Amino acid sequence: MVAEKTKRTIPLLPLRGLLVFPSMVLHLDVGRAKSVQALEFAMNEDEEILLSTQKEISIDEPTNDEIYSVGTLAKIKQLLKLPNGTVRIHVEGLHRARIEEYLDNADFLEVEMTELSNEQTDRTAETQAIMRNLLEMFEQYTKVSKKVSAETLATVSDISEPSRFADVLASNLPLKLAEKQELLEMNNVVERLLHLIEILNNEQEVLGLEKKIGQRVKKSMEKTQKEYYLREQMKAIQKELGDREGRTGEVASLKEKIEEATMPKSVEEKALKELDRYEKMPANSAESSVLRNYIEWLVQLPWTNETEDQLDVNRAEDILNEDHYGLEKVKERVLEYLAVQQLTNELKGPILCLSGPPGVGKTSLARSIARSLNRNFVRISLGGVRDEAEIRGHRRTYVGAMPGRMIQGMKKAGSINPVFLLDEIDKMANDFRGDPSSALLEVLDPEQNHTFSDHYIEEPYDLSKVMFVTTANNIATIPGPLRDRMEMIHIAGYTEVEKMQIAKNYLLPKQMKDHGLSKSMIQVKDEAIQKVIRYYTREAGVRNLERQLATLCRKAAKMIVTGTKKRVILTQKTAEEMLGKPRFRYGIAEVEDQVGAATGLAYTSAGGDTLSIEVSLSPGKGKLTLTGKLGDVMKESAQAAFSYIRARSKELNIDADFHEKNDIHIHVPEGATPKDGPSAGITMATALISALTGRVVKKEVGMTGEITLRGRVLPIGGLKEKSMSAHRAGLKTIIIPKDNEKDLEDVPESVRQDLNYILVGHLDEVLKHALGEKK
Repeated sequence: MVAEKTKRTIPLLPLRGLLVFPSMVLHLDVGRAKSVQALEFAMNEDEEILLSTQKEISIDEPTNDEIYSVGTLAKIKQLLKLPNGTVRIHVEGLHRARIEEYLDNADFLEVEMTELSNEQTDRTAETQAIMRNLLEMFEQYTKVSKKVSAETLATVSDISEPSRFADVLASNLPLKLAEKQELLEMNNVVERLLHLIEILNNEQEVLGLEKKIGQRVKKSMEKTQKEYYLREQMKAIQKELGDREGRTGEVASLKEKIEEATMPKSVEEKALKELDRYEKMPANSAESSVLRNYIEWLVQLPWTNETEDQLDVNRAEDILNEDHYGLEKVKERVLEYLAVQQLTNELKGPILCLSGPPGVGKTSLARSIARSLNRNFVRISLGGVRDEAEIRGHRRTYVGAMPGRMIQGMKKAGSINPVFLLDEIDKMANDFRGDPSSALLEVLDPEQNHTFSDHYIEEPYDLSKVMFVTTANNIATIPGPLRDRMEMIHIAGYTEVEKMQIAKNYLLPKQMKDHGLSKSMIQVKDEAIQKVIRYYTREAGVRNLERQLATLCRKAAKMIVTGTKKRVILTQKTAEEMLGKPRFRYGIAEVEDQVGAATGLAYTSAGGDTLSIEVSLSPGKGKLTLTGKLGDVMKESAQAAFSYIRARSKELNIDADFHEKNDIHIHVPEGATPKDGPSAGITMATALISALTGRVVKKEVGMTGEITLRGRVLPIGGLKEKSMSAHRAGLKTIIIPKDNEKDLEDVPESVRQDLNYILVGHLDEVLKHALGEKK
């Protein structure tokens, strides 16, 4: 049992972050007022004071519960007051003591304590064995840790008394405050010694791990220092060679980018090989910048980055309808692609060619396709491109070499599956620098474009996931092999009804927004839009219509700003006041039946148009004159019609030798406009026969068809556009070749209902419906 002495009253000095064992001698600095008063009281009495550690270091005035109940009774050897107000004391630990009760003292902490004596302090054989084992472990610890001096080890070795041995040993170990307090509270010496063995065992394990980690860190540091030293040497060498800044960091950055670019293995190997060359090359050499540019192009290209398609057909249809009115065939084709993609998820990107007159929305439709698929969009214009290197790029041996437009577009897109618009593909040309249309063959061939080769990149690039959309006004100028690789979708011009809807729902709201007009400021009547369409524009698309609407908005904005009007209402009358006199005549059919004048239907790059053909006879020797800037094919059509009439003069009731007595002049008005094509054949023949027989051509009849020498009527193209021009001109009857019956379904219902179509296979049928009585 613990032998306890009687209670005694003694001042208490709470210690912060420090614990004193019996037999320890040390210096303490004391600054708290109550602690200083406790020291002064102790010095006046028996120079003894109780040292006990407080549980929390940060507390300035600890309560009774915040101080450990077991502490050390100490003797104050020396006390020295310092100039800054603190007191330095020299103390020696005497015995363990327990606080029994705190006394009521306002000046300093005063307690009743009981001294604790150690159990089993005799040197038994067991105690000696434990001490010897502990000393040996302490020696090993001092060798490994190097934190304990040889003098301390010698001092500990000389102690024979077990309790003192344990306390001195504990005071020299780097233990936490709680662990030291645990040792202080142990009265049983054997128990204390065994606990110290356990602590030293743990410390040795930790020191062993620290040593291993230290060796590993040392090796790593040595390697790092070696690399650093070599890099510094390399920098110095490069500096001497002319590389002022050194490229080590730059090369490391490029290497990291190459690894992050997820290139195909062959391309990555090529990039790393070129990077190695770049690293070894002097910075001031010409090829250095070429290599760097090449590596940067390889890194910036999307090799595997792919956007996820929005495979919702209904959503895509809503977007396409929101952006464009009509254009059903194109929308249907895009939705078909989406549907197949949803089922297979492996379909190669289609290659569509949107052909049609200017202003019908080909380019903007490509943007809508990209939006409906949720793909990135990139556009390049091929108008005027005449160099093959524009498509395939230049070899790196040339100064200022760059990749071609395809690779540049892919870099701009940032994904491997964008919608890629090749605008104006029919406007390309070729000269001594090569044929760019031939270079496009590989790009637009689904069987080849998964390994597209650019002269600059040199490595195969996959274009098979790209959805190519091309646009053209005239597909006849696109080379045959290139045209064969594309899926043609023809976009015809708009009817008046469609133009009205487009103007109301798309163009006018856009122009009002652009000009800062709200619905409360301007109201546009339908009759005003109709007048603009009929009398101020003549086009297949809506580009000029948008310009005229912009003019109306500008003038309305001026009126509102100047205070002339608070609200502008646009009617037919106000539209004419703003836009001036009508520029075109609506309904240009002949006012009355004419002799020698027939109305033909033409297909132009701006859509359809009506063509008046006039024939004049004058006394002469049979000379045939053709005027109106006609092309070779059109002249030959006139010759064929003339030959047919000569061969059938008897059946047509025409003087057999008319060609010997009369000079014939065929003229097509609007002489400055080039005209060509065979489809005016029956129109020329009808006008000639009318002039020779004196029979009138019915004013409400328009016609189109190619004629043969035997009088057969051959099919023509562009029936939809020609029908719309006839409808616009106010014609009631159209004579068309019988073989064009299949094309009638392309004509809008609103146009088809207003026109009477007559299908013919021979010129005799044409004359039957087109000619009237003699005038």
